[in-house]
Amino acid sequence: MKKHLDNIWRFQLCLISISFIPQIAYSQIEIDSCYIVKIGDQAPDVSLQLISGETIALDELRGKVVVLQFTASWCSVCRKEMPHLEKEIWLPNKDKDFILIGVDYDEPLEKVVAFKEQMQTTYPMALDPGADIFAQFAHKKSGVTRNVVIDKKGKIVYLTRLFDMDEFNGMKTKIKELIAY
Repeated sequence: MKKHLDNIWRFQLCLISISFIPQIAYSQIEIDSCYIVKIGDQAPDVSLQLISGETIALDELRGKVVVLQFTASWCSVCRKEMPHLEKEIWLPNKDKDFILIGVDYDEPLEKVVAFKEQMQTTYPMALDPGADIFAQFAHKKSGVTRNVVIDKKGKIVYLTRLFDMDEFNGMKTKIKELIAY
């Protein structure tokens, strides 16, 4: 019951904060941005259906640093961020205890495959029919450009919203620290 009330409160705060976005400086402290989860929470145990056909449960990835990148082909901010994710996060870390998975918001397999090819990304992509996975991390009607960084024990340690280079660099630093630990 408490978690339900907490989620209602977060959603109301999200709706109120949307009207003040132009006046608010963006920072990690204010990252609530319609998230249901928060830093320090155990990540929800979701199963991800990769476009390769493989299924991966998040709890099977314990021992690795995990980044879930919520994205969609129609999202211009996602398209701006993806080359940075590929070059600055995925490629330097893919052979370490690390995985980056793009989670595509409610688009069919063919569209996601074409999107991945167009963006020239090599990190795995997963389908999210109905945005049900997204909804375990953020309110369904909130914006899709998000990264959730999960440590080797399954705890959420960093959240991003939109694509801000300072925040992105903070995420890179956090990932580096987590991999080294």
